[in-house]
Amino acid sequence: MSSEVASGQKPAVLIIGGLGYTGRNLTKYLHDNNLTSEIRIVDKHLPELAWLAPEFKEACSRERFVQADASQERSLPRVFDREADKQFDYVFNCGGETRFSQEEKVYELRSYGLSMAVGKEAAKRKIKCFVELSTGMVYKPDSTPRKETDKLKPWSNLAKWKLKAEEDLTKVDGLNLVIMRIAQAYGPYTSKFLSTALCMARVYQSKKKEMRWLWKEDLRTNTVHIEDTVRALWHVAEWYAKQGSQRKPTPVFNVVDHGNTSQGHTAKLIHEIFGIETGFHGTLISAFARLNLDHVVDEVNDETLDPWAELQQAAGISQTTPLSPFMEKELLRDADLSLDGSAFEKETGFTYKHEKLTKEGVEEVVESYKRMGWWP
Repeated sequence: MSSEVASGQKPAVLIIGGLGYTGRNLTKYLHDNNLTSEIRIVDKHLPELAWLAPEFKEACSRERFVQADASQERSLPRVFDREADKQFDYVFNCGGETRFSQEEKVYELRSYGLSMAVGKEAAKRKIKCFVELSTGMVYKPDSTPRKETDKLKPWSNLAKWKLKAEEDLTKVDGLNLVIMRIAQAYGPYTSKFLSTALCMARVYQSKKKEMRWLWKEDLRTNTVHIEDTVRALWHVAEWYAKQGSQRKPTPVFNVVDHGNTSQGHTAKLIHEIFGIETGFHGTLISAFARLNLDHVVDEVNDETLDPWAELQQAAGISQTTPLSPFMEKELLRDADLSLDGSAFEKETGFTYKHEKLTKEGVEEVVESYKRMGWWP
């Protein structure tokens, strides 16, 4: 055990991208469970502009917050320095560009550049554990769950630059690195992946139309609840620190629930919750879509964006919200996100609280939107 843990001193934690979806939930988890001696959250955006739900206000308060672009070298002292020359024990990199369909340059600067800047700084300062958040989209897609040792072939620009960050961080001398490849995270207030499907479902419900998916029912879209995601991040940092000095090769773990979520499973839940018919386009339309994905995506968006705006207007929602039925091309790819998470559980003893995506889990998400006045 590290001397600090032995002396009963709780670790001091730095969270890069601390106002993002994972960052804010990690901050709240550590704060609520009193797991740290200090938390600092760093983000480019201000808390006031981050759509924070009331229960995050205390955890993500101003005294813990530093506004900085941590990918800029000149910001690093402000990001990392503590009083009395002390260093943080754990650094979690939850930052980077999370939007899809951006130019390559955007991911290179905002994701890869960020990872390398904070990773090198963490090595220089001998941080006990640096946790890099990556994505399950780095694997060659396959319906058989991918293990950490399987072939890598990222299928989005976001994943391509995440993988490059993974590879180059492992070469940083003296960095106590662990890499977490995460499935589609969902939970209250999520504005990614699942939220798109829910907004679309709300549009089709209002039009009393069937909601139909491309590709096949068994296309894998593996998930993990945000509560398990942040528990896993903390668990791995504690586990790593107990192991003592730098581990070679770098530990890499998949973080995914046991549900092996597929499009068919999500469609079934949406049918039950929204009371709309759901189905799948036949092979012919899917084959056409594969060749003309840009065109298909535009059509899907044309069909949903105006009605969504009208629904919001009718509900008196005048503020902008993080929700939209806008379908990203990368999310409409015929690519399985299918992960095997058993290595993480076996090696570190982690257990999941949310076994799979359930009707209650999805309803909880919709309820969270209603509380915020986002849901028409």
